Amino acid sequence: MDKQKNTEIIARIKYLMKEMGVKQVQFAERIGVDTSNLSKYLNAHMPLSDSFLNRLVVNLGVSKEWLLDGTDLPFGKTPARIDTGMAAAGTGTPVYDVDATAGVASGRTELFSSENIVGWVNLPNMSPNCRIVRVSGDSMAPVIMDGDFVAVREVSNPNQIYWGQIYVIQLDDFRLVKYLRRHTDPNMVVLRSENPNYDDMDVRRSDIHEMLLVQHVLHINSRL
Repeated sequence: MDKQKNTEIIARIKYLMKEMGVKQVQFAERIGVDTSNLSKYLNAHMPLSDSFLNRLVVNLGVSKEWLLDGTDLPFGKTPARIDTGMAAAGTGTPVYDVDATAGVASGRTELFSSENIVGWVNLPNMSPNCRIVRVSGDSMAPVIMDGDFVAVREVSNPNQIYWGQIYVIQLDDFRLVKYLRRHTDPNMVVLRSENPNYDDMDVRRSDIHEMLLVQHVLHINSRL
């Protein structure tokens, strides 16, 4: 692997750490490597090995194409499937009894108020900064089905858009769950559905009050 490519991959790994909100020690634990070796990788004191990169792909669900070449999306579309059993209160990721696509002019404070928490779940490879909310409607089917849950989190820089990723978008009158696509006008964005029966929406960036990145799509597997 040449030096330039090695540098680019390291930058993407550091991006993952920032987006996950973890330090090197926590990140090393997540992917199952020694902390000192991780430090050597990140400081280019040791060449990136296939074994190390595969750990990122397997343990974090990262797209290998994105990791190696910067193409594709950081995280694939494959949804996780979880049981309905809850973890102990205060452990894992909080689940909110709110609909990510319902309500008007309500921000994160109302959406994520403690009184809306109905439980907690422990899921592997999920950022501690995530929150789980429900989605209704079929505009994102089959990636997100009516009644599915999504794990969302606030992006560190709202002015930086990860094109092609799914977001929860807060507008004046409603919230939407859509792909964000680049518009020919830099002051606009395209909100795109997965379901081809829904048309694209052209929206001014200034009309978007809040954005939450959808990091995981969760199907609830209920078994009696």
